[in-house]
Amino acid sequence: MKNTALLIIDMINDFQFSHGPILAKKCEIITNPILQLKKKMKSFGCPIIYVNDHYQLWRSDIDQLITHCTNEYSKNIIHKIAPSSDDYIFIKPHYSAFYETPLNSLLGYLKIENLILTGVAGNICILFTANDAHMRNYTLYVPEDCIASNNDQDNIHALKIMETTLKATITSSTKIKFN
Repeated sequence: MKNTALLIIDMINDFQFSHGPILAKKCEIITNPILQLKKKMKSFGCPIIYVNDHYQLWRSDIDQLITHCTNEYSKNIIHKIAPSSDDYIFIKPHYSAFYETPLNSLLGYLKIENLILTGVAGNICILFTANDAHMRNYTLYVPEDCIASNNDQDNIHALKIMETTLKATITSSTKIKFN
């Protein structure tokens, strides 16, 4: 797939909220498929873009964000999935990766037409990002093995909305073709 970018949303996470420990366990499951997809996409020269909550730091300093978020729930996830030096990194003030971030400007500059959405939470930040991407005419792919929500039913429901309303292709990360 030409003109495609991978978005990794909110995987640098402190999980310090009511369902945080549950979501952290689900993130442990989706981390390896995301990393495999990232590796594959990099081999095709596709940009990798991390978009993350700011955790009241309001800085794009990834090292500071990682230090702030690392704890007993997150340490195994963060140290595996931390961005590489050539990845793009944005912080976001709210659910959507597009809301008050320079994401759309970067995607335009890179001539991106297709987005692959990964990360958490599927029923909140991924869904809101998918909605905003759809409204901007991006073609969407959501690998179901690369997103998670606190509740499995909420995740299934979000995937169905993304597929039926937002016209996203829902598939496995291993079935996304890049040729």
